[in-house]
Amino acid sequence: MLSYRLQKEGYTVLTASDGKQALECLRTNIPDLVITDLMMPYHSGLEVLEYVKKSLNTRIPVLVLSASGQEQTVLKAFSLGADDFALKPFSPNELVSRVRRHLGNS
Repeated sequence: MLSYRLQKEGYTVLTASDGKQALECLRTNIPDLVITDLMMPYHSGLEVLEYVKKSLNTRIPVLVLSASGQEQTVLKAFSLGADDFALKPFSPNELVSRVRRHLGNS
């Protein structure tokens, strides 16, 4: 649903079904923005976040999605360099607004 909504807004979207695919995709593509869920098979969203912030030599914004609003989880994401954190459930309009803000397309 998120991919469809962002494509409808004119964004090109690459998707990965798990953390392993996400890291493989990031090794061959440099996106303008990364949206990652924390809970994924193989590699967590925190591992994806850490890879983007430490291994890629860019300033790609990372938006973290999670059903867990535990303060420790949120603080860990921000300590690893997350640019934004959205707690599920959220509206598609909220997601689009956050994406626009990080890409400078207000």
